[in-house]
Amino acid sequence: MDFRTDLALERCEFLGKKETEGIEIETFEARKARVSRITVTNETGEKTVGKPIGLYVTVEVAPFAKHAQFIDDSLGALVNEIRRLVPESGSVLVAGLGNVKITPDALGPKCASMIFATRHINGELLKATGLGNLREVCSFSTGVTGDTGAEAGELIKGIVDTIRPDAVITVDALAARSVSRLGNTVQMCSTGIVPGSGVGNARQEISEKTLGVPVIAIGVPTVVDAATLVTDYSGNEAGKIPESAGRMMVTPREVDLMIERAAKLTALAINCALQPEISPEDMLILTA
Repeated sequence: MDFRTDLALERCEFLGKKETEGIEIETFEARKARVSRITVTNETGEKTVGKPIGLYVTVEVAPFAKHAQFIDDSLGALVNEIRRLVPESGSVLVAGLGNVKITPDALGPKCASMIFATRHINGELLKATGLGNLREVCSFSTGVTGDTGAEAGELIKGIVDTIRPDAVITVDALAARSVSRLGNTVQMCSTGIVPGSGVGNARQEISEKTLGVPVIAIGVPTVVDAATLVTDYSGNEAGKIPESAGRMMVTPREVDLMIERAAKLTALAINCALQPEISPEDMLILTA
């Protein structure tokens, strides 16, 4: 596979309809969303799709830029899939990856700013809120190495070693192969993430292997490789595309609106998955 994508679903689509050892695919309609669960079960599957052994879930929803309603069946589908991946109990650290100064890469930081942090709410303060039992959650944005001088993985590892959460959720912008997947797809997986790998700028791996706790990675594709676009729309062979096109990434013109709504929906889904006793309506008020 010589195209760039972070989506396991696209890598499986590239294989066609043939059955492949080590890969199990389940696709179904869940309310107003389409859900695809891909399980990579062994090393053969790993080599075929270029993804580690684990579960990859893709939820396709209405385009974020054209859909302003957050509390609908799409939210329910996302919440259900997140709950399947996150441990049923225990504390959770939510880490927003990416560069808030670059719009297509701002999903993680914007999402992290809308997470309902509860680790500091306990004792009399908890009783005063009237919210009942709250799962312990904290969040932060890692920034980028060019600004901080530290790898996102290093910063997350430092926090994990200090506060010792039972699980980590990372949120990051992804790269897709197809334009049709931009701004209407959410991928989540049980294998963690290598930030920047989809755009050819791979950083330090963030996974259970590196942190010692389960890592659930959630992302929305916001860019597509320019060389892929040229190949698809012109009919040219990939080998004839100028090398410079391979260094360019393309994003939709409505990317500002897309990122704002994608971050809000992703944060709301995470919040509702972690705090099931709070309704989505109340959660929006609490995180406004």
